[in-house]
Amino acid sequence: MKPIQVGLLGIGTVGSGTFNVLQRNQEEIRRRAGRGIEIAMVADLDTERARSVVGDTAKVVGDAREIIANPEIDVVIELIGGYGIAKALVLEAIAAGKHVVTANKALLAVHGSEIFKAAAEKGVMVAYEAAVAGGIPIIKALREGLTANQIQWVAGIINGTTNFILSEMRDKGLDFDVVLKEAQRLGYAEADPTFDIEGVDAAHKVTLMSAIAFGIPVQFDKAHVEGITKLSAADIKYAEQLGYRIKLLGITKRTDKGIELRVHPSLVPTKRLIANVEGAMNAVVVHGDAVGTTLYYGKGAGSEPTASAVIADLVDIARLHTADPEHRVPPLAFQSNTLVAAGGELPVLPMSEVVTSYYLRIRVADEAGVLAKITSILAGAGISIDALLQREAGEVSGDSEGSQGVPQTDLIILTHATREGGMDAALAQIQQLPTVLAPINRIRKEELN
Repeated sequence: MKPIQVGLLGIGTVGSGTFNVLQRNQEEIRRRAGRGIEIAMVADLDTERARSVVGDTAKVVGDAREIIANPEIDVVIELIGGYGIAKALVLEAIAAGKHVVTANKALLAVHGSEIFKAAAEKGVMVAYEAAVAGGIPIIKALREGLTANQIQWVAGIINGTTNFILSEMRDKGLDFDVVLKEAQRLGYAEADPTFDIEGVDAAHKVTLMSAIAFGIPVQFDKAHVEGITKLSAADIKYAEQLGYRIKLLGITKRTDKGIELRVHPSLVPTKRLIANVEGAMNAVVVHGDAVGTTLYYGKGAGSEPTASAVIADLVDIARLHTADPEHRVPPLAFQSNTLVAAGGELPVLPMSEVVTSYYLRIRVADEAGVLAKITSILAGAGISIDALLQREAGEVSGDSEGSQGVPQTDLIILTHATREGGMDAALAQIQQLPTVLAPINRIRKEELN
């Protein structure tokens, strides 16, 4: 059978990895796919660099639209990134009747509904295993491996940069700003790390996983997104003393009221496997009603780990290329006519309606009656306390009296589950107390039972 002809848009880190792995393992891949897979054309603005990677094995062009216009090309791999030209090229490739493989989580999280609809109308596939968690086959697991289950929740460490920073903060007792500079020096963080450290990258990924898990449209605009920039070494140390580690989690849950879709730092019990995922590694936990809890762990980025996912998509397309479109795996796992309408039976809940438990660190004047006032406000809001620690502020900061010479102490409170809106109101009251000397640090707690 004639090999599948592939056009590659962008041959940077992942593109070069894809080309190299395909070349190295082509016989193994052919045996799995049932036919060969060949990168016939490569488009990159830096044509000289592209030629240095592919040599004479593929035609190199500077204009991506030459690939889309070529009737011999069956599949287009989009590795350009971003929302702009990448969106235009993906839609043009679909309109030209070509299957698309992409690692572009931002594009799919924001414009996925439009792209998947266009693909369905043309009878072509859009595959995106590489868009979430690099080399971990989590999309395949959610779309196919767990298809018998009603998924209850998904929680993942899905951004290696932030996990590296948090691991370093815990190991070395350093604050965020110091570790970020080191992460940038080592190449774990970009020169502009905003998408990573503010949680946007993780939110793109969990938006896709939520849509697949629950059969809802992609709704990135409804995700609650919170990064790690406000975390301190003190919070990480106190969490450790309480038997927890702090991780930036992407979380999506099915509840009676709707779907939770959120990214934020979370206290996770140290005994959970995911709490022990360190450095730049990724991990995703999925809980289904039949299978229980499953864990997927591995490299979430990098040239060849991500290329592994891209090529897995190419193999799927090679196997299903001639299949009736109605008999292929839908891009969001559920048949398109069964997706729950946005805001319908399974709306994405506002954060104020999310129910979870909390870690609170409250810097207060070390005087009689302070704790009683705080616990009274929490009790009045119906918030019960699970655990409480009192530590001299100097244990972490080295300054137990603060800038004005007032003796200070840190109150560390763990609460039982409560509604976020109620917690917001209670914390607003507590913050106004004259004995509360600094902004309250609030981190959500996830037991992941």
